[in-house]
Order: sequence, then C-alpha cells, then structure tokens
Amino acid sequence: MKEISDNSGKVIIRKAVQSDAKGLIEYLNIIGGESNFLTFGIGEFGGSIEEEEEFISNALNKENALFIVAEVNGNIVGNLNFSGGPRQRNAHVGEFGVSVLKEHCGKGIGEKLIKYLINWSKKSEIIRKINLRVRNDNTVGIYLYKKLGFLEEGVLKRDFLINGEFYDSLLMGLEIN
Repeated sequence: MKEISDNSGKVIIRKAVQSDAKGLIEYLNIIGGESNFLTFGIGEFGGSIEEEEEFISNALNKENALFIVAEVNGNIVGNLNFSGGPRQRNAHVGEFGVSVLKEHCGKGIGEKLIKYLINWSKKSEIIRKINLRVRNDNTVGIYLYKKLGFLEEGVLKRDFLINGEFYDSLLMGLEIN
C-alpha cells in the first residue's frame, strides 16, 4: 500500500480485494461516460458483483497479474489492471489498462499507479515486458507513458470505433530487465 496526497485528501494505492467489487462496478460505470479513450463507454460495463469478485480473485491468485486501485476517503478514484499471458511462452509479458476519474486527473494518480506496476514487475521473477495500447490522439497519456520509459512499437489501425468514427491505437512497451 502506498499513500500520496492531493487536494481532496489522502490517496491510497493498494491491491484490489473482493469487497471492492461493488465500488469498482460503480467506478467503471462512471469512468465509461467520462472518457472516449477507454475500450468501453457509458453503460457498456455490465458485469455483476459476483463476476467482479471472481475477476478480482483470479487476478489475486495469478503470479503474473496485478489489480490495484486508488482511493480517496474510501471511494475508488482510479484503477490499474495488468494481466500476463496464460501460457509458459507468454507468461512473462502482459498488457495493462489504467484510468482515473476526471475530477482526479492531473494530480499524479495515474503516474503512481503505473509506477506501482513497474516496481511490482521489477520485483517479479516472471514479468519481463509490459505492454499497452493507447489511442493515438491521447497526447496526455502518450506523454506520461514516454516519461515512464515506454517506447512506441507500432500502430493498430481502426482499433476503436466511437460514434461511427475510427481511431488508431499506438502500441507501446517497456522492457523489464
């Protein structure tokens, strides 16, 4: 667990637990309507509390998975989910997604979540590479990823379709030595 502060109070970054399921679903339904940079939109996250509990449990039980949340005053304001490959040949590499509620953006929470992942990966005896994909017009996200050492590796054409318009994604990666 890590603590940082912002104007709204103490921010706690910690591993998700099963009892976070209801709060995570509420968070995901809010964040889906706040950003077009995510892989889901408003109302598209339809999991039940039981399904979310199982998802969290699975992440906690895998050596190459990490699910962390950022909370302020007991409310989830950000999360990061990383999952490595399911087989021996790709267990060392995985992809993550990260999000922070709009009212908490620009306060360093996303950066702290990603740094937590990087440090966790360095301590891991399994993870050797972290991947991500980011919409190529998400300049704030791309700047942050580059700042943290991620390199551009390719482009996925027409990766997102939002309101009838296609968007490309930039593939980025960070090698863990």
